[in-house]
Amino acid sequence: MKAIRLLAGFVLVIAFMILGMTAALVGARQDAHLETKPVAGLEKNEMNVGTVTDSAIEIAALAERIDKVTEDYMHTFFGQSMTLEKEIKRSEKQQDLSDDIYEQKIMRLLGQPVSTYRSPQVEIKLFELKEFDYRGYMAKVKVFDPEAIEVVLADDEIGGFETTSSMARRKRAMLAINGGGFGSSRSESGLVSSMIGGTVSKGEIIQPFIPKNEPLFFAGVDFEGRVIGTIPASQSDVDALAPKEGVSFVPVLLQKGLVQKLPNAWANTKHPRTILGRYANDDLLLIVVDGRQAYWSKGVTLERLQEKLSILGVQDAYNLDGGGSSTLYYNGRVLNKPSDGNERPVANAIIIKP
Repeated sequence: MKAIRLLAGFVLVIAFMILGMTAALVGARQDAHLETKPVAGLEKNEMNVGTVTDSAIEIAALAERIDKVTEDYMHTFFGQSMTLEKEIKRSEKQQDLSDDIYEQKIMRLLGQPVSTYRSPQVEIKLFELKEFDYRGYMAKVKVFDPEAIEVVLADDEIGGFETTSSMARRKRAMLAINGGGFGSSRSESGLVSSMIGGTVSKGEIIQPFIPKNEPLFFAGVDFEGRVIGTIPASQSDVDALAPKEGVSFVPVLLQKGLVQKLPNAWANTKHPRTILGRYANDDLLLIVVDGRQAYWSKGVTLERLQEKLSILGVQDAYNLDGGGSSTLYYNGRVLNKPSDGNERPVANAIIIKP
């Protein structure tokens, strides 16, 4: 598609060059006609007059030939323009068809949505996740306007604590999940949260990326609404992604469709989970799995989730803060069953605005 548009632009440039040459030659032809008028000092010199007249005739004939060539070129140009326009439209239709086919493939893997929401900014399709020993929800999100997705800080400040649903209601979000990893400490003013790794909101670096012994990732979206992610060595690696929104935690589950090796501390442990995933068409897949509830959902290992995500066709996937933090809010209420029996206040959340 890009190559076709570049070619079309090149043809337009050539056409304007031809038009410019034509204008110049027409000017030359007019100047030649002017030269056939009597010139002072040459009235009695028939040889000079004849020479000027012959030159004018030759230039006029040449101009007519160039006019004909130009006309042929312009005819060819307009024909090529129409062909290019048809090719562009055909390519756009093929792209739309390809997108539709991919969408249908994803939907076959995800199943029938239990709820769908669509606006000029975003499309959300909500699915129940029911396996033998764990349950949860999945939300496939198609972002039309990157402003629809945002990382929100608890109480809109560093160090705060707030539940995911409270942040969602406060920001009038349609969908929200808990965000990046965090710790807590006590100060004179009370309990204070400390975000792990780096955090970016609305393009602003809320907390620079701080490496730890664990392979922390930074994941989020850029200003085009595309999911981005890496395991940075420093803030400069994060900056290279040009993030609009982003949080950090551990580990990376999938990268370019390939299952990633898990750190030993995260292997074969069953807990509630929150996942941020990306499809090849840049749709987001947000997953929350309940756990620690024997008769509802025991939780899931990251190995099982890697397998599930691969089956669902996800290309990149990141494990967000889980355990009692795992929460999915949709259309005014919390859908899952947090393992603490109620929502745990967290340091930040990822929201999708209507």
